[in-house]
Amino acid sequence: MSTILEHPDAQALLDQTDVSPGTVRACGRHLNAFVQRYLPCFYRDEQRAHADTVLRGKLTGLQRKTTEPIASQARQKRRPLQHFVGAGKWPDPAVRGELRRHVAGELADPDAALVVDGHGVPKRGDDSCGVWRQWCGRLGKVDNCQQGYVLAYVAPRGKALVDADLYLPAERAADKEHRAKTHVPKGVAFREGWRIALDLVRSCGPDLPHGWVTGDDEFGRAAAFRAELRLDRERYVLDVPCNTQVRDLSTPRPAARPGGRERLAAWERADAWAARQPKGRWRTLVLPGGEKGLRRVRALQQRVQAREEGGAVGPSERLVVIKSCEKKPRTWYTLSNARQEVPLAAVVRAHAARHGVEELLEEGGQEVGLNHYEVRSWLGWQHHLTLSLLALWFLQLERLRLGGEK
Repeated sequence: MSTILEHPDAQALLDQTDVSPGTVRACGRHLNAFVQRYLPCFYRDEQRAHADTVLRGKLTGLQRKTTEPIASQARQKRRPLQHFVGAGKWPDPAVRGELRRHVAGELADPDAALVVDGHGVPKRGDDSCGVWRQWCGRLGKVDNCQQGYVLAYVAPRGKALVDADLYLPAERAADKEHRAKTHVPKGVAFREGWRIALDLVRSCGPDLPHGWVTGDDEFGRAAAFRAELRLDRERYVLDVPCNTQVRDLSTPRPAARPGGRERLAAWERADAWAARQPKGRWRTLVLPGGEKGLRRVRALQQRVQAREEGGAVGPSERLVVIKSCEKKPRTWYTLSNARQEVPLAAVVRAHAARHGVEELLEEGGQEVGLNHYEVRSWLGWQHHLTLSLLALWFLQLERLRLGGEK
């Protein structure tokens, strides 16, 4: 039986993955410089020392990258490190603000996308802040989990997770005992997921040049989210469910009686509208290479109105349907407020940036312990995410310096 090593391109691929001892030593020097940039964000010397220890621990080969094994590997006491991550009085906003400035300095691009996404982590117990039976994307079902929301910056040169916030279900927000046990700040109230995402975009957007906001159908189906982005003059392309009711604005029906006005087209599902379009309307496009190389997709578009909650009629938007060119094609239905002069290819490329956040979350879980939670408080969750975002950003920087996926 042949193996992958017998493939004609095998040796060339192996050569590309070779990392010399000199390169590894350079990574160590880069990490020292990286850490030094962020240490001034911490108030005290011991906090700076703990931040250095945790970041280095997250970038090692530890199987589980929580504070106990990190402390053991660094030959330090466990409790001070656990307190630093779980309850330390240091400012997440300051550290994340420096992260965004760093990302902008390396990746800034006016055509970049801010990508919002949910991040659910399954939980067995219910002692951690915000844990509830709710939809968990990692499991693909409703289960006991802790739900957060993240914001990624995806640019032509690279990508990074730049901010995150924890979702507090309405039941937990109203539970005084749970709030006290997990130290939820008084000012934190229940917010829908799309409102958390909107706050992330508004807080990070000014720091990061971008041309698009993208996200999956959790955000696209929220008409209020799209409306707020329009008010903020943000250009978006957001997934919507295939059963979204739309009205084609290009095909008015004849008047009901002679001399009357033409009537607007009937409402129909987005997938039904796409299914009856002639083949000649679809355009084949090639998307830039991601981790799986160049991808071909087919797309079509039309100006439509969407029916919103309570039967309200939305403004004119672009319905863009995108279908992958695979044996088992995937189809995305999206709404965008991009102006008519923006080419279809530009909208489709912006939509493709959404997959960057999935790659970052996967790498974060595999490489820096993003999903290795041992904290239970509101503050502990925020601290854990901040340190994980920094470690993941360092990996992205090293990938850029090495010039590929080594």
